[in-house]
Amino acid sequence: MGKPNNVFRRVREDEWKMGRREAAEFLVKKSIEFGEPIELGPRTIVTWEDGTTACPRPKHQRLLYRVTGRTITQLGFTPRAPRATRSQTAGQMTEGEDDMRRRSLLLGAGAALLTAVAQDTPSASPPLGDDHLQAVLNAERGLYAQDREHGSAELGRQATTALHTAHTWLRQGRYSEDMGRHLHSATGALSVAAGWLALDSGRTHDARSLYTEALASARQADDPGLEAHAFACLSQLAHATGRPREAVGTAQVAQRAAAHLGSARWSSLLAMREARGWALQGDRALTEGAVVRAHTLYAKGPSDADPDWLEFYVPAELAGLESLCRADLGQHERACAGAEQAVMLFGDDHTRNRSLYTADIALHHARKPNPDLDAATDAARQTLAYLPDVRSERLIRSLRDVAGALKAHDQVRDVADFLDAYRAAVPAA
Repeated sequence: MGKPNNVFRRVREDEWKMGRREAAEFLVKKSIEFGEPIELGPRTIVTWEDGTTACPRPKHQRLLYRVTGRTITQLGFTPRAPRATRSQTAGQMTEGEDDMRRRSLLLGAGAALLTAVAQDTPSASPPLGDDHLQAVLNAERGLYAQDREHGSAELGRQATTALHTAHTWLRQGRYSEDMGRHLHSATGALSVAAGWLALDSGRTHDARSLYTEALASARQADDPGLEAHAFACLSQLAHATGRPREAVGTAQVAQRAAAHLGSARWSSLLAMREARGWALQGDRALTEGAVVRAHTLYAKGPSDADPDWLEFYVPAELAGLESLCRADLGQHERACAGAEQAVMLFGDDHTRNRSLYTADIALHHARKPNPDLDAATDAARQTLAYLPDVRSERLIRSLRDVAGALKAHDQVRDVADFLDAYRAAVPAA
């Protein structure tokens, strides 16, 4: 793991005189006062202090400076390398390359780091240690970070390369039993991340294979958290491929696996996965029960047991996931309100999901019994504006759904103008 940050820990303990939960709540309160609200829980404080996160995200850096008056270096963190250095590490940058490709390489630095460590391990049976484990963990985090902000369209190759390297290490490397468990767990988490990218790109068979691979890693590592994560993803896959009973069943298995992990937020997400399966079956009562359970668990707040990847599950995402259940039940008014709430709560963060829920707003307005074409086209244009910054196949599919729903009204000027802009921006199916 990374080097512990004792400087920041002393600031929290000696100057602020706060526990980790208190510190997280304090920083969130300060962010609201400063007009740049953030989502931050005690788990983030843990990763800062144990060295798992060597450098906070930019918005957290700005907040820490405003609160303490000290730079990131003065707080014991290691500043990220300049962009030029990171691009050299990725090993593929040449002057004049496409901006999107450049950003993909830079923000996918976790996968590049893993490749770099692999190149520094020439032995056929290398001894594996903390550097190798950290490289796998960083690859997973890098993929999620890039996906949250810019979508998954250009990450498939990075994920495949990183996963291949990790599996090669496990097959050929030399490591202790304890390190083996950690490596299997980290590689399984990387499989989950790669599976999500496959699902988002519409490659459902690849996603199933990767999630199944993650389950095998979970059992080898005796990691119930990874097992629960993999089953939750299989539930999402089942919903996406029209198998609602499987969606419910795998979500319930995930809840049993996660029952003793101590993370209410994690259990909340799993309850929402179950709710989506019931909604797809059209069972309103069971959907409502699971949604209420999800909100009740979420209200218990964050905890140190929350996994890092759960960072995406902010209040905006909770509202957005409920809106998807409402849409499956045909409750388009409630679905639209939920999607609008999600977009509002996201603020400037989680760009990819914000774009998807904006597309949902357009779709719900278009599909209501009495369509609101002004609201639908306004949201549709906002969604289109996310291109090309967000490159997600799911966003493209959502835009196609919106265009299909509006096509029947193409005699309306605003609708016709949107459809012209859509055809110019989105490739034909």
